[in-house]
Amino acid sequence: MTKNSIIFSLSLALLLVVGCGGGGKVGMSGKVVYSDDKSPLPMGTVYLETDSFLARGTIRSDGTFDVGSLGEKDGLPPGTYRVSIRDASKPIGQDANGDPIYEPLIDPNSITGLTVEITSTTRDFVIEVDRYAPTRR
Repeated sequence: MTKNSIIFSLSLALLLVVGCGGGGKVGMSGKVVYSDDKSPLPMGTVYLETDSFLARGTIRSDGTFDVGSLGEKDGLPPGTYRVSIRDASKPIGQDANGDPIYEPLIDPNSITGLTVEITSTTRDFVIEVDRYAPTRR
């Protein structure tokens, strides 16, 4: 390798390391727990959304997740995000056609209006949700 090609390769590597910092994006992780006993929500997807940005992270069995817009860990820009959780339900049986019947794991009202503030120093946060309680008829 010539001296110029070595310098070019090192410059390119430095540019990739410095330039891929996410343009001010913050790497985020968190945990979703039940408000009553702080046990983890074992499944679902967390969505963090602004009017112009959407990030998401898959909830693992221990309640933890990593947030990203394109990938699981690519971060998000600072701001105030609306929080939603989807796909947090478990199969509880089958209907007459053999299709699965699901029961939600969280009370949807517990996340209505929930927001989180992401700053340049935010790295992780906890989201508390209420358990789903079926209404008795």
